[in-house]
Amino acid sequence: MTPFEPNLSSLAVARDVLLTPFGLDEGKLLRTLGTMFTHKVDYADLYFQFTKSEGWSLEEGIVKTGSFSIDQGVGVRAISGEKTAFAYSDEISESALLDAAAATRTIARAGAGRVKVASSTQPTGGRSLYLPRDPLASLDATAKVRLLERVEKMARAKDPRVVQVMAGLAGEYDVVLVVRSDGVLAADIRPLVRVSVTVIAEQNGRRETGSSGGGGRFDYGYFDDEILERYASEAVKSALVNLDARPAPAGPMTIVLGPGWPGVLLHEAVGHGLEGDFNRKGSSSYAGMIGQRVAAKGVTIVDDGTLQDRRGSLNMDDEGNPTQCTTLIEDGILKGYIQDTMNARLMKMPITGNARRESFAHLPMPRMTNTYMLAGDRDPAEILASVKNGLYAVNFGGGQVDITNGKFVFSASEAYMIEDGKITYPVKGATLIGNGPEVMNRISMIGNDMALDAGVGVCGKEGQSVPVGVGQPTLRIDGVTVGGTA
Repeated sequence: MTPFEPNLSSLAVARDVLLTPFGLDEGKLLRTLGTMFTHKVDYADLYFQFTKSEGWSLEEGIVKTGSFSIDQGVGVRAISGEKTAFAYSDEISESALLDAAAATRTIARAGAGRVKVASSTQPTGGRSLYLPRDPLASLDATAKVRLLERVEKMARAKDPRVVQVMAGLAGEYDVVLVVRSDGVLAADIRPLVRVSVTVIAEQNGRRETGSSGGGGRFDYGYFDDEILERYASEAVKSALVNLDARPAPAGPMTIVLGPGWPGVLLHEAVGHGLEGDFNRKGSSSYAGMIGQRVAAKGVTIVDDGTLQDRRGSLNMDDEGNPTQCTTLIEDGILKGYIQDTMNARLMKMPITGNARRESFAHLPMPRMTNTYMLAGDRDPAEILASVKNGLYAVNFGGGQVDITNGKFVFSASEAYMIEDGKITYPVKGATLIGNGPEVMNRISMIGNDMALDAGVGVCGKEGQSVPVGVGQPTLRIDGVTVGGTA
């Protein structure tokens, strides 16, 4: 494969990588789709993908692991009503395509349907949210190792209590091509990089960890010394704070969520429940509630796949539709759901450009991109000063949600007690327990400091993982149940 040249469009590169070497062209692809339409099918598509990825990790000053992989293949899908048939092949060839297409015809009734496959393709332009570059080629192997060594030295230099540093570097170059039965032909070239750093600090026999990192849809040149210093400082600070942390109290209390990454709570507690498939099937606690109040006044939440260079952003979704900024909740009122093509059609709602899949070997489904709450008008210091006794959660670890009832559990990895409007001491082992819709109605103050996360989020759904972004301003939420260890 030749390196990307700026004068070539994404579609030209995708053809060069995914079609031409295998003797394929648009005519053969349409003929493949046409074989599926000898039965009653509403829609069909082909999803070609070529992915190069790598990962490097450094521990105890030594690169302990390194990985590199190339994966390519094609997914073939047919939809008839509510039924979907899907087959994939890691071999790209006309015969493999025809075999996969034949396998998908099992869902349709015999006899010609009224929907016909397009007679020609129509190239469709997406957005230009990131440069179509290969990030793996932006540094040589020696420079990648030096980058990890630099961030390790930065972290160790921050404090003598730091006893161990682990640093990681990951990159991906993804070329995708979508061909649809309605004639749409769309391509995207997706770079993705990430740096992570985890430190272990020790004091009086007690050990604690802290982590940081970030990334997005650019190349490794983004990680200059200023960025790496910030990651190192954040990781060390988190570990040192936890060294002094006391056991968290338990019970209902007022909590203040910090800006940025704590938006992962919104992602889990609200975002998954607003995905179209769950609402079409009636399994979400938000099903049938469009136009109703589901959050406090002032709460506006959007899913925005159009942010420049962001980890969760896409020029097009995995069905070839342009991504959008979709308002999900506006001033507390439910406005819409996150949709792919099939769920939008069955629910008679607009497509929002949220069809996502882990790879060519997976089915697309409605997924979040960058999901965040818009800023309010309160100063963060004013929000903290308003709390007599509560918890200030700055960073979160893992969490999970049951979308049928909205119940969630979240563990805070960095949190502090608030006493008489002031942050006092750090606490460890705080878990937030609640119900998404209920918690959204308990938001009483919204800060003016909306921030997005640093670019490390990964979302799991039905066994598929995709990169996402989250964000929010500082929030005060009243009467949240905190599970503690005190």
